[in-house]
Amino acid sequence: MFSRQAPVSSHPAAVGRDSRGWQLQVWVSFALAVSLCGTGLAWLPGQDLDRAFMVMGYVFCLTAVFVLSKSVRDQQNTAAESPLWRLVVWGGFAVAMGLTGWGLLRMNISETYKAYLGVSWLYLVSSAFTLAKTLRDAHEAALAQARAEARAQLRRDMQQGLTTDAQ
Repeated sequence: MFSRQAPVSSHPAAVGRDSRGWQLQVWVSFALAVSLCGTGLAWLPGQDLDRAFMVMGYVFCLTAVFVLSKSVRDQQNTAAESPLWRLVVWGGFAVAMGLTGWGLLRMNISETYKAYLGVSWLYLVSSAFTLAKTLRDAHEAALAQARAEARAQLRRDMQQGLTTDAQ
């Protein structure tokens, strides 16, 4: 009955994953960016309202990065998202970046401090995109691995005649 099938390996096909070194680099980079931003915001001269605005802006940017990253990646697999959702996602990212940048530029602090906050903020955004991609890749690799293992188990069961059709 199974004479036309190729022999089934007892091990499912390997799924490509990021190396541990890459994962470590991504997490260290993100932690460093958060630390640099946190240090800059903690020592931010000026009014408490400015500090609160900048902390909210950085958090808003960070969450917008993860939402945008997920949305773009999901759109790659299906076109199920509505144009309005894409407008909300891209608009939220643009508003977060724009308001945070505007707030940073209008603050009454030294240009050196603005440069530090600006560079650390852009580093945070960049490392968050990389982290989001790495996390999503790991999730997709785990799903692919689970599917491959399930297919391999099904093939083994079919060869042994243990499926419900064979009984």
